[in-house]
Amino acid sequence: MAKALISFGLLSLVIILGVSSMASLTTADGDCSNDMMNLATKCMPYVTYPPNPKIAPSKDCCGVVLNCDMKCICGHITKEIEKLICMEKVVYVANSCGRPLAKGSKCGSYQVPPI
Repeated sequence: MAKALISFGLLSLVIILGVSSMASLTTADGDCSNDMMNLATKCMPYVTYPPNPKIAPSKDCCGVVLNCDMKCICGHITKEIEKLICMEKVVYVANSCGRPLAKGSKCGSYQVPPI
């Protein structure tokens, strides 16, 4: 029960952060605020700390990952968001869903391992 409350609290915080920064999510490449909200809603259980264990993402989470603008999202990951989500798990989820992030690329301040 306590774990569920913590997860819900983290999800709520990410959604609040996402809503408060939606204006900054509109870029020349497009608007990824909806993608960010969908990822927070569907994928949060699979990307929160600690780094292990890694849990295979749900079909719903992968559906969002496969249809979102990851370049836009990665360009708007802030240090505050990185405190809430484990970027290593983000890479794992993207790989598991069949949409890996480019090796050596950056998502927020995290550099995707070259291996």
